[in-house]
Amino acid sequence: MVAPLMPKATAVWLIENTALTFEQIAEFCDLHILEVSGIADGAVARGIIGISPVHTNQLTKEEIQRCERDPSARLELSQVIAETIISEHGKKKGRYTPIVRRQDKPDAVLWLIKNCPEMSDTQISKLIGTTKITIEAVREKIHWNFNNLRAKDPVLLGLCTQTELNITYELAKAKALRLEESK
Repeated sequence: MVAPLMPKATAVWLIENTALTFEQIAEFCDLHILEVSGIADGAVARGIIGISPVHTNQLTKEEIQRCERDPSARLELSQVIAETIISEHGKKKGRYTPIVRRQDKPDAVLWLIKNCPEMSDTQISKLIGTTKITIEAVREKIHWNFNNLRAKDPVLLGLCTQTELNITYELAKAKALRLEESK
C-alpha cells in the first residue's frame, strides 16, 4: 500500500466524514492505529485541516462506501493515482548534494570498496553520485586526501538510502555470482 499524499490530513478527513474503522484508516494512511485513535480523540494532529482523498483523486466515493459496508475490506488507491505513483517511482531524478556533504563522498567510496567489494565503479558512482575518477583514485590509494579518509557508511552520511544500497549490493552480488559460474 502506498500512503496518501498527506496522511494525517487525509486521516482527519476520513475520521470526520466517513464511517470507516480506525484499522482501515490506519492502513490506508500508513499510520499506527493508536495515532488514528489519537486524531479521533483530538490529541494528535490538532489544527490539521482534513483533505478529502476524493478531491485529490486518491479514492472514489464508491471505494469509501464499499469499505464502510464491509469493515474487513481495505481501501485501495484509485487507479489514476496508483499509475502516477508507479510511473514517478521508476524515474531517476537528479540528486543535489549539499556542499557540506560533497567532501564525504570519498569516505563513502572507501566504505563501499571495503564492505561491498563486488560493486563496480559504475554502481558506486550511480549510488552516491561521484565520478569514476574519484573512485579509481580511492581504490588505488592515490586520492589527494587518502591519508585523511575514514570509511563511513554512505547511508549515515545521507548520500543514499538503505534501500538503494541494499538493491545495488544485491545486484552486484548476483552479477559476481553469474561471472563466477560462467568461468
